[in-house]
Amino acid sequence: MSAPIQAQPGIEYPFPDRPAPGTTLCIAPGVHWVRMALPFALDHINLWVLEEDDGLVVVDTGYGLDETKAAWEGVLAGFGKPVKRVIVTHCHPDHLGLAQWLAERDGAPVLMTQGEYLAAHALWNQLPGFCTPDMVAQFRTHGLDEARLEALSRRGNAYRKGIPALPGRYQRLYDNDLIRIGGNDWRVMVGYGHAPEHAALYCAAQNLLISGDMLLPRISTNVSVFAATPEDDPLARFLYSISTFKQLPAVTLVLPSHGSPFRSIGIRVDELHAHHAARCAELLAACEVPRSAGDLLATLFPRALDTHQVMFAMGEAIAHLNHLEHKREVCRVVGSDGVVRFVKSN
Repeated sequence: MSAPIQAQPGIEYPFPDRPAPGTTLCIAPGVHWVRMALPFALDHINLWVLEEDDGLVVVDTGYGLDETKAAWEGVLAGFGKPVKRVIVTHCHPDHLGLAQWLAERDGAPVLMTQGEYLAAHALWNQLPGFCTPDMVAQFRTHGLDEARLEALSRRGNAYRKGIPALPGRYQRLYDNDLIRIGGNDWRVMVGYGHAPEHAALYCAAQNLLISGDMLLPRISTNVSVFAATPEDDPLARFLYSISTFKQLPAVTLVLPSHGSPFRSIGIRVDELHAHHAARCAELLAACEVPRSAGDLLATLFPRALDTHQVMFAMGEAIAHLNHLEHKREVCRVVGSDGVVRFVKSN
């Protein structure tokens, strides 16, 4: 959720126009770009419709709003074909939100990884380690002020607000699975760090990568630590995961969940590595004296944050500090007030 990153020369955006809500833009034979609104500062999500002779495969579904349902009805009416499969890259509400609704509409199965399916049920049902009280307790331990903690508590289970109903069954995706769609194979590329078991899809025949949230063109993907795994290092796994995309051909067109389709994967991956290295360097410099994640929010995000953004910002601050701790560049200390702080290692 970091501020936009200035793109280096060499990244190509071949589609100057974006589809209006409720419309599609064909970007390759049988591959259609759909753009839906989101009720956040990040105000849109890209969704993908893959066409077959007898039906459609939908990749990601949008946030669970009546307006999004209406937009989908307009899109699907334009094809005049049923939805045969619904593929969900990961469990976040803007991706999973209407999966059950779309699946029920035409009797389609939902395909996703086990990590995303189980995490969705944990978050939706507010299980220990994935519930709002545990998140608030985690952020209190990391020094977030009481006013913002109270705002997060009042917000309640925001996850469920974006997902009216969850799939009760699914077809499990595994890394390197091949999914046959419209005469072409799409290879599942599982990545970590942004979500438990995020599934990107790569089609070698068409030189296309549906990257989900793992690779975005102008903003950095949020990488957060859950209360269930308080000392985890998701940033290391995220950086490793996006490096695997560099094996793909330079001509590959990346279809991200936010922003516009782009080429030059290697350049973008290098930018993201440099971005997170710079973030870590800023934090390390600030930790000459013990500092908590709450203390360091303004260092990472020197702008006003709404409550939704504070949740992501705290998760990301903890993730970067945990990463530095795993690299033995900072040490974790717990004060008499119970707050976790980090200080530069000697």
